Amino acid sequence: MNLTNIGVVKDVLSRHGFNFSKGLGQNFIIDSDICPRIAEYGNAAQGWGILEIGTGVGVLTKELAMRADKVSAVEIDKRLIPVLAETLGEFNNIKIYNEDVMKANLHKIISEDFSGLRTAICANLPYYITSPIIMLLLESRLPVESITVMVQKEAAQRLCAKVGSRESGAITVGVNYYGTVTSLFDVSRESFMPSPNVDSAVIRIDIDKQPRLAPNEEKFFFKMVKAGFSQRRKTLANGLTSLLGIAKNDVYSALRDLEISESVRMEALDMEQLIALSLRLTKEEN
Repeated sequence: MNLTNIGVVKDVLSRHGFNFSKGLGQNFIIDSDICPRIAEYGNAAQGWGILEIGTGVGVLTKELAMRADKVSAVEIDKRLIPVLAETLGEFNNIKIYNEDVMKANLHKIISEDFSGLRTAICANLPYYITSPIIMLLLESRLPVESITVMVQKEAAQRLCAKVGSRESGAITVGVNYYGTVTSLFDVSRESFMPSPNVDSAVIRIDIDKQPRLAPNEEKFFFKMVKAGFSQRRKTLANGLTSLLGIAKNDVYSALRDLEISESVRMEALDMEQLIALSLRLTKEEN
């Protein structure tokens, strides 16, 4: 079944009484070149298990299953389950979970379905919940080697921005804390049905094997980053003082020790400076 043929897809969906949900951000891929590339970049290969977030009609799921040993897909929309039974019926290495990824036990899925396999995640993420899903996957410290996702182009640019540049934000720091982000390729809005109002891009996050900070240090690091970026127009010292209650003199002292200007804003600090500042302020807290 050609799942990138608009006529075929419309016929399948019509027979199952399916209508697109704006609330779920549903835009299904109809460009035959996109999903094979995502699968290749996303480590879908022999010896690998792939966790997919959101299936649509199964276009990417099919490409993943053709390459990887096993594919487990988490799909929130129960209306798509009978559709997928038809579009992916020829495969015996696919397991579908009708669950909300934000609530699903992903550790359990991976341990039970991918025992003995290297593991990666692939997804065409809904625009409205891109950042929460990505951070959930990273913060959960799942035993995966990479996360390859298609997101809104503007979100991809922020995710791939250099930490310490004007384009960076809290999500930029968060993603770069956990791994290395690579921009892979752009995807035109015409590649989807229905067509969204913006273009997309595919990125990959290669996960670091070891955490940069201890758990208590990590908790403070992300509190500091969130506080600093939530008040971008303020100096870092003012932002941390007002939101975290740290004495301004303590922030100034830490900045001086690190040879950083007292008038610096959070967005100007690179990853190493952010980590060093966090560790220095953690000592002040203790």
